[in-house]
Order: sequence, then C-alpha cells, then structure tokens
Amino acid sequence: MKNRVALITGAARGIGRGIAEALAAKGFSTAINDICEEERAEAALQACKKTGAPDAIYCRADISDADQRKSMVDTVKKNLGRLDVLVNNAGVAPNVRADLLEATEESFDRVLKINLKGPYFLSQLVAGYMIEQLKEDPHRRPVIINTASISSYASSPARGEYCISKAGVSMMTKLYADRLAEYGINVYEVRPGIIMTDMTSVVKEKYDKLISEGLTPIKRWGYPEDIGRAVVMLAEGALPFSTGEVINVDGGFHLRRL
Repeated sequence: MKNRVALITGAARGIGRGIAEALAAKGFSTAINDICEEERAEAALQACKKTGAPDAIYCRADISDADQRKSMVDTVKKNLGRLDVLVNNAGVAPNVRADLLEATEESFDRVLKINLKGPYFLSQLVAGYMIEQLKEDPHRRPVIINTASISSYASSPARGEYCISKAGVSMMTKLYADRLAEYGINVYEVRPGIIMTDMTSVVKEKYDKLISEGLTPIKRWGYPEDIGRAVVMLAEGALPFSTGEVINVDGGFHLRRL
C-alpha cells in the first residue's frame, strides 16, 4: 500500500479538489488533472502537499481529447511510476440551461463528450495500464471510481444533456465493474447530491429554500470533503467484495418518502 498514486480528473477546484486533498491526507501521491493553466491549479497542488501527499503533480489535459488523455497517463507513468486509483470526476454543466424542447445538439455533444466519452475511454486506457501493473505485482488492488450525480436518475428537463451524461456514467460503472472483475480491479460510483461548488453557486438561493423545506432528510448542503471521504473509503479497499456499487452522498435525497 506504500507509494500509492491517484489520478483525479477535474481536480483544480470543487469536488475534484476535495477528493484530491482527502486522498493526499491518506498518503496517496496525487496527479491533478484539469484544463486550466497550471497557475490556477497551484492552490490545489500545494494543498495536497501540505495535507500529506508524498508527491503532487499537475496534468493539464482535456479529457474529451484522445491524444491529451494518452499524454496525461504517460505523464503520470513518467513522473510517479504507477497508478493505483483513477477518479473520473471531471464534468461540465450546459453553458445554458435550456428547456428540453429547445436544447441544441451543440450543447448535447459538448456535455456528452466531456462527461461521458472522456471518462469512458480514459477508463479503458487506465485499465490497460493497471492490468500491466498487476502482471508485475498481483498484490496490488487498483480501483476506478466514477463521480456520477443524483441527475443519473432525477429528471431536470432544463438540463437534459447533463442528466443523460450522468446516467451514462452510471451504466459505465456497471460495464467496467463487470469487465475488470477478473483482474481484481473494482469499479465504483460515488453519486453526489447537492454539493456546494462553483457549478451550483448560480442556483444557491433555489436550493437553500428547497433544503430548508425538506428536500433532503439531512438538511444541509453537501461539501467537496463529503465526497472525498467516500472516495477514500473505496480507494483504500474498504469494500473488497463489492464492485459496481453506488455510494450515495446526497443527504438522503435518494430515499423515497411519504
């Protein structure tokens, strides 16, 4: 378990940064991916190092681009020498919240390319590398963790493309869990609810009201560190006889109540 390495996509801020810091605190070296300039990711890098990461590097890449995905994984190999945990966290919301009857193909293509196609093929690439590592050392226990959303199943007609992309991530989790089980690579899904990030800041007033009125049994916003705790549990192998499992981190939103 020494010298473990985690690659977290979309980790310069928000949920991804919360995940990276939580893994760093447990002694993981962290490879932080995002599309911003390295200067904008510096705070996340320094936070990981301060928290306890033996090493932390920045891998600037657009995960929707095949060449950039490969370059990112090559950077991790070259600089950190191994990869134990992939966290597919990067994702975007539609630039414009448009009604389902008015949404554009351009927006649909953009969101699906980043939120689903990118992690789908990044998982394929990383899985191949993990299998190679297992041939050298079968005692390793690599893990893939996907960040989905309550939008995997909860309808939001003003951002249908986002819901479709996250539903796809949920099925992707099942597919990779099934395919990679023979190699001892467990695959999980963390399903956040209403989390306080830049993405949700534009609807803060709306959700403040809904939460106070009982939208979630636990009456508060979630925070990136809540997601980080769930990812750490999975990354450290707390559920070795589970794969394809969904961990809801949503304040109880998924409960059906009368």
